[in-house]
Parts: sequence; structure tokens; C-alpha cells
Amino acid sequence: MLDRLQPQSPDALLALIKLYAADDRADKIDLGVGVYRTNEGDTPVFAAIKSAEAKLVAEQDSKSYLGPEGDTGFVRALMPYIFGSDATMGGRIEGMQTPGGTGAVRLAVAVAKQAGVTAIHMGTPSWPNHAQILSDVVIDFKPFDHANADGTANIDTVLQVIRDAQDGDAVLLHGCCHNPTGIDYSNEQWDQIADAFASSAALPILDIAYQGLGHGLEEDAYGIRKILGAVPEALVCYSCDKNFGMYRDRVGALYVMAKNGDGLAPILSNLNFLARASWSMPPDHGAAAVRVILRDSDMTKAWLDELETMRERMRRVRDRLAAAGDVGTLDLRPLGQQNGLFSVLPLSKDQIQQLRDDHAIYMAGSGRINIAGLHKGNIDKFIGALEAVTS
Repeated sequence: MLDRLQPQSPDALLALIKLYAADDRADKIDLGVGVYRTNEGDTPVFAAIKSAEAKLVAEQDSKSYLGPEGDTGFVRALMPYIFGSDATMGGRIEGMQTPGGTGAVRLAVAVAKQAGVTAIHMGTPSWPNHAQILSDVVIDFKPFDHANADGTANIDTVLQVIRDAQDGDAVLLHGCCHNPTGIDYSNEQWDQIADAFASSAALPILDIAYQGLGHGLEEDAYGIRKILGAVPEALVCYSCDKNFGMYRDRVGALYVMAKNGDGLAPILSNLNFLARASWSMPPDHGAAAVRVILRDSDMTKAWLDELETMRERMRRVRDRLAAAGDVGTLDLRPLGQQNGLFSVLPLSKDQIQQLRDDHAIYMAGSGRINIAGLHKGNIDKFIGALEAVTS
């Protein structure tokens, strides 16, 4: 029976990794893989994580099962950073650990379907796995344009989608550092979005994968807090893979906000049921390390300092690109107003191929670039290559 399976298209970014690795040019630039990099091109383990892992090795006394909800200490330690001082919204918010942000999104979509959601509206372009998850869970995907041609958010469209939503609709939004465009909503636009949700039938699903990499932990949480303050219920997907540098440890959480505390129990029972059928129990190690950090003031400070270093480095790269202004047919100024690891350049497939062939610059076929792949040693080469292929 397995002979009946048809081959699927390989992941384009995985193929790009192989091509980059096989290129022996010394000045090659990798802007494809979505991980943070230092000026030296490394993706290091946070010093705070190393300290937490050492403490775990010394003190952890069991590897026994935790249950489908995972490390509840980790889940609760994160909540003030995400939701603010009233981290439970008066006892209305609870969560569970998931295998990365991907697991959180998958679980959110599955429980939304269980609750009667039949269609999810989502701005495009978006993280490619969003659409794959919706397809696999078999739920209707309704795209809308997230970005304007000038590098700003298409606020009018998202507001119209929310206002027009019917019972059975959900709207999935990125909380900050939009992947792949880097185009976020301003605080004023988040205020408008929250007002639209307040009178809408739509269920908000909020994906927070890069908190702290835009303008700061508090600043990057503005939008989700405004929405949660305006609606009776919501689902919040969270990833620690980027802001703790724990990509391969798959550290995430899903939070649910109910109309009241009494409404949480049946929702959580459904989440546990779905998690049990999907991965049974989430991996422990990465979440335990985050919990250790957030319970120790010195480790927390070390983590926040490292996160600030990452954020400031990416902001310097964006400022340098924006300062270049018009480069060939491109206007790089909007990149200075965008946030996080990613931006999308309006390049043709031929131009992207030319960048690879003639200049050893590797990026996704969509034109998405990883800002962290640039540094003072290669950014002038990158700007010059853009001018060469677009002039």
C-alpha cells in the first residue's frame, strides 16, 4: 500500500541549505535560514541557557512523565511577559506546553475546529507552515493581503475582514515581527483591530513567535494585550525558539482565554485530548531550562541582556539598509520601519537566481531575507549586488 504514495515537493529552504553548503566561495552570504546569527555568522547557545542547563543537570531528580500539559511551571512563568501584570486576566487565561510554536499553532487550529470554527482568515504572505497546518487539519483557509506595495500593513483589509466575520470564523494574526514581511501593525492600528474584534463574531488566534526581537518584550506585546482586553475569548500561540535561541529543543506554549474562569475546564480538557492524540507529552528539557531562567533574577537579567543585544544588532542592520535608500529599482527605506528577523524584497525569480549565481547570495525564492544574515563585513557587498541585478 505504501507504493501508492506520491512524492511531495521538497522544502525549498532545506534545498537552499544544501546549495549554500556546497558553494565553496569564501564570500557567500546565507539569508535563507530563519535563525538569528551573530556578526561572525554563528547561532550560539545563550549563556543564560547554559547556566540553566547546568543547574538542571545538578538538580533535576527525575525524567518521569509530566502529562499532556507539560511543564506548568514554565507555562506560568512566561505569562507575565506575554499578558502583563494581570497575567491570568482575572482567572480567565490558562495554558499548556507544546512542541515549539508549530505545535501551539497546530493545537490551536485543531481545538478551534472542535469548537465549530469552519474558516480561518489569515493575511498573506505568511509563514508557509500556517497554510500547511490549516490544510492538514482540513479547515477552510481564507487569505487576505497583509502588506501594501509601499512596505506598510494593509490595515483597511484586516479591519474589514474582522468586521465582516461570521459565526464560525477565526482570524489569525502575527503578534509582532511578522514572518516573512517584517511589517507589523502600529499601536494605533492595534487599537483599531481590538475595537473591530470587540464587535465581531471572529475568534482571534494570535501567533507570537518573536517577542522581544522587535522593540522590546513590553512593546511587542502591545497588540495582543489590546485584543485580549477587548474580546471574550482567544487563543494565543507562543514560541521560545527564537527569543531564547532554543530552535532544536522545540519550546512553545498555547494559551486560551475564556469568557470566565468556569469556562476554562472544558476547553482545557479538549486541549489535553487533542495533545494526547498528537504528541502525548511535549519534550521537557527546553521548557525546564526556560523555567529555571525565569525563576532566577540573575539568569533572567542575563537572558534579557542577550535578547537586547540581538535586537539592537538587527536594528543596526535595518538602519544601514534603509540608509542606502534607492538601490537600482529597489527602495530599501521601508526595511528600517519593519521589525524582526525577516523582510521581503520585490525581486523576480531571475534576479534571485542571479544573486546566487553571480554574487553567492542565497535567499528564499519569495524574496524573503533573514536580516540577521547581514553584518558590517558583508552588507555593502549585498547592497552592491542588489544594485547590480536590479539596475
